[in-house]
Amino acid sequence: MKTRLIASIAVGAAVVLGTTGCNILAPQATTIDYSASDGINVPAQSGPLAVRNALIVANEDGTVGNFVAAIVNDTTDAQTLRIEVGQGSSAVRSSVNVAAGRTLSLGDYTDGVEPLRLDGIEAVPGSTVPVYFQSGDGEGALMQVPVLDGALAYLSPLAPTATPSPSLTTVPTATPTPTPSATPSS
Repeated sequence: MKTRLIASIAVGAAVVLGTTGCNILAPQATTIDYSASDGINVPAQSGPLAVRNALIVANEDGTVGNFVAAIVNDTTDAQTLRIEVGQGSSAVRSSVNVAAGRTLSLGDYTDGVEPLRLDGIEAVPGSTVPVYFQSGDGEGALMQVPVLDGALAYLSPLAPTATPSPSLTTVPTATPTPTPSATPSS
């Protein structure tokens, strides 16, 4: 009888350990940081500004793109986010100012905020492009930012549009009205 009791306890312990043992060996998925959207989140080492859901919506050949992101400034001072798309001498540099205690959503047309236009980039849709982010006294962070196109309905308003080329405008000129002239009297 004693042997059966010990055997049943051992079997019960083996079942409990066998069904919950995977949590001992494998990491829990809920503890892994990831971006649950199309873009990426930039780590805090980039500086005091938090960059969320960063992505580039580019034209078909990848030479022009719109940088889209939410930039959060939880500080009491205005901050500047410096962005460098690509690397080396062909890198495109830009910056965005964010007021103290504000969130700036680049590409949120309901608030009238345009995306940050990047001309002369090499970012083909479907790829990633190295982007360096830095603000304040932060050391900065180099991240691989996804490049998408405007094929999806929710991204189409964010796709870059052609910049209007300068054209000549014809301004109508007024035709002079003849003024009465004095006729010489003889």
